[in-house]
Amino acid sequence: MKIWVDADACPAVIKDILYRAADRVQVPLTLIANKLLRVPPSPWIRALQVPSGFDVADQRIAQEANAGDLVITADVPLAALVIEKGARVLDPHGELLDAGNIQARLTLRNFMEGLRGSGVDTGGPAAFSHADRKAFANQLDRLLAKHARR
Repeated sequence: MKIWVDADACPAVIKDILYRAADRVQVPLTLIANKLLRVPPSPWIRALQVPSGFDVADQRIAQEANAGDLVITADVPLAALVIEKGARVLDPHGELLDAGNIQARLTLRNFMEGLRGSGVDTGGPAAFSHADRKAFANQLDRLLAKHARR
């Protein structure tokens, strides 16, 4: 298993959790972003900078991720692409996305995008909380424990 991170919008606290987990369980972690990222020195952690442009990082993750990998992203279309390839997806709020719930998330995303496109103020995403950080860390630990048992 490899972990791929859509790092442009990933909260710093989530990246820190991922750095510690990658070193602890010795799983390759790759952060992909349009900007240069600093990551801790580790044989398990690397950052990959892609050219700027719409969805360039997402396209790279979709290209690289394989069945059994874990992708960290809040981007629902990217999640759908990698789930189709057999990868697992964990969003930064700790929600596990899979074949059973991704269609509903895509439908909601498209609906909200349509509302925004017609001028309706839908508000922004909820602020990232301590509970989100804890939910993410707990779900990541469960996924890594399952991987270790294989």
